[in-house]
Formats: sequence, C-alpha cells, structure tokens
Amino acid sequence: MTANTTVDAVALRGRLESMLVRSRARTLALTRCLDEDGLREQVSPLMSPLVWDLAHIGNQEELWLVRDVGGRDAVHPEIDDLYDAFRHARSTRPGLDLLSPDEARTYVDTVRALSLDALQRCTFDESRLVENGFVFAMVAQHEQQHDETMLATHQLRTGDAVLEAPDAPRAQLPPAHDVEVIVPGGAFEMGSSDDPWALDNERPAHSVEVPTFAIDAAPVTNGEYLQFIADGGYDREELWTERGWAHRTEAGLTAPQFWSQDDDGVWWRRVFGRAKQIRAAQPVVHVSWFEADAYARWAGKRLPTEAEWEKAARFDPASGLSRRNPWGDDDADERHANLGQRHLEPADVGAYPEGASPLGVEQLMGDVWEWTSSDFEPYPGFEMFPYPEYSEVFFGGDYKVLRGGSFGTDQTAVRATFRNWDHPIRRQIFAGFRCARDVGHR
Repeated sequence: MTANTTVDAVALRGRLESMLVRSRARTLALTRCLDEDGLREQVSPLMSPLVWDLAHIGNQEELWLVRDVGGRDAVHPEIDDLYDAFRHARSTRPGLDLLSPDEARTYVDTVRALSLDALQRCTFDESRLVENGFVFAMVAQHEQQHDETMLATHQLRTGDAVLEAPDAPRAQLPPAHDVEVIVPGGAFEMGSSDDPWALDNERPAHSVEVPTFAIDAAPVTNGEYLQFIADGGYDREELWTERGWAHRTEAGLTAPQFWSQDDDGVWWRRVFGRAKQIRAAQPVVHVSWFEADAYARWAGKRLPTEAEWEKAARFDPASGLSRRNPWGDDDADERHANLGQRHLEPADVGAYPEGASPLGVEQLMGDVWEWTSSDFEPYPGFEMFPYPEYSEVFFGGDYKVLRGGSFGTDQTAVRATFRNWDHPIRRQIFAGFRCARDVGHR
C-alpha cells in the first residue's frame, strides 16, 4: 500500500480490520493452549508471564484506539501502570497484581469491540495519527510483535508440547555451499518513503552509498554451523571479540541454544517441547550476535552492515529503484517466505525461490531474523512519531540491528525496511545470520 491523496475509507477499514482480527486470533491461540498456571508462569527472567503479554496488548490498544482515536473514557485506568513495559522489568512482572487470565480475556474483548467501533467511525483525516490508518496498523503490528515474543516464551517452556504446525518445507535440491551474490557498488534508496504503515525508525528514505560487496545467497545453515563447532569454533579465542569471548566463557556457550548432542554424537534441537534431529539444510537459529560474528570470522567473512543487507534485499539494478520487499511491492504470501507462524521452524535453504531479490539473494524475509554488524541508530532526519518509547529511547544503546523477520513474524509486522534490534547476547529470539565480504571498490 502506498500513500495517496484520496483514501478509499471502506476498503481501508476492511484491510485494517482484517489485520486486527488476524492478530487477535494468533494471540488467543498462543494463550488458550495453556491452563491458568501455565499463563501465570515465568519461564525465564527474560520473558513476561503470558498473561501479562495478553493484558499489555489490550492496554496498548486501549490507549491508542479507544482513548485517543475513539475519545472514550478508560476501561481500566487503574491498570495502566501494571502494563507499562518501561515501568516494570520483565523479571519483576510475576510479582505484580496482574489481571487473572479470565479477567485479561474479558478486558481485551471489551477493548477490541470499542476499537472496531472507533475504526468504523474514523474518516482517516482527523489527524496525522489516523492518516491512511497508521495508528490502527501500528496497533496490529504491536500485537503481532508481542505474539512473536509469546512464541519465544513457548519455546523456552520445558513442559509438554502444546503448539502444532506442519513441518517447514524442505528444499527440492540440496543447498550449495559458499554461494555468494555480488552486489554492485553505488547509491541506493534506504528506508521508507511511501509506505504509510512504516514505523518511525524506518524513516526517512535517504540515499546511501554502498561499495561493491559479496553476500551469501542464503542464511548460514545448521550443517555449515556444525562445521564451525567441529573445528573448535567455540574454543578458539582468536575468532571472538573481547566482549564475545568473555560472554562465551561466562555463559558456557558450546552450541546454539536448545541444541544437545547424544552419546552417539548425533545433534538434536528442542523445538517447542519436541526433540528433533538437526536438519542440515535449515538455517541455524537461536544464536547470539557474538556467535554469528565468530562464525563469520571463522569463515573468512563478516556480518553484513544494515545498509548492505537492505540493498541486497531491495535494490533492482534494472530500474535502479528500491522495492518494498525482495520479490516486489506485494505483501508476502506462502510462495515468498516462511512467515506468520505457519511452521514452527525455519524452512530449508532453497525452499522459497519465488522470494528471491532481483540480485538473486534468497530467504531474506522469514525463517530467521538476521544479525547485521550495525548498531541501532536513527537515520539522518529521523523524527519521533508517535511516541519515543518505540524507537528513540533505544538509540545509542547496546543493540545490534536484525533484519528480515522469522518464521514467527507475521507479514503485518515486517517488510524489507523494517528494523529490529536486540542485545548481542540474546539467543532466545529466532535469530540466525548470513555472511558478507569485501570485494574491492567499483
């Protein structure tokens, strides 16, 4: 969707309502599969109890769509503090006087009815906030982002499996190793210029000069990562940054999170409560930035910069323009990428040839978030909108940028300009990587 001067309000309402309904269906599926104790449980200090996420989703929706856009009184003003993510660290949330699961469900249902009423009454010209339906799309994206966080919480659970999905696609042909794509040097347009639902840190679009470089045609696979392990990659200090080696030593890292090796030397991975043998052709997932950086050094390469990743994903040399997504300007569907929790794992490398970029780089969207070498900083000309806690407060911190989305990311919440970020030690997120290298100047 692109900005325009005349908004088809009926069509826009329909699309926004569909986004909100899809997001809520996923939220409920991720919470209905557990009993009350399971929803209250904190499986890791890094994660909230799922019942907190559920009510927080409702509270953010209430703040923006019910009170701000709808102009209605607060449904539960006394809970605003409890569900303010910046007032309470995740590790402390189980001790708060939270809504019960039944109360949280009733709350989000009440809020949703009022939000849909606000959507029906909105003419999309009352303020910048509602122009082209931005705030409704923002709320849907927020819910989908928390859905992915809740999915990560499920992965950290140690109980019985409660989620079901078909296995991710296998590639028709075995992946070829060390296949690279040369990305020609020159300027390209980075960031968002005309997507009305892009978030503030994706803006403004700006020209970036990128020297010629090579990038892996696909993410690093489990099979390739096993070679790094077998070659002593976790024991070779020279491959790691000083901080990375200190963390590897302190945390006792020896393999990606959730991996284990049996007495026969076979590697297994715990996947949402089930043990699965490692599939060599799948992109490696649950690795930290430090691990990804060490692997890249071992391979004689490096992690791509954020600008390199985006140019590889968006730049069309035939037109000289930047696309919204690698395959074009259309939204993703099942032909293009492994998104939307259709599967509970990455697909094999080579499984989505129709999702390739014009330069021939594959699986840039979906499967695994991809670590880049870049710190999370604002673009030139950045303008905070509509609140500083989404992006601005994180700039300049200890965060590395991730791109592309994972199998747990909905198409609502990702595009080729979308920027994710996290601490370089984090492994519970669905993160992998691909490598790049210099090839000289133009």
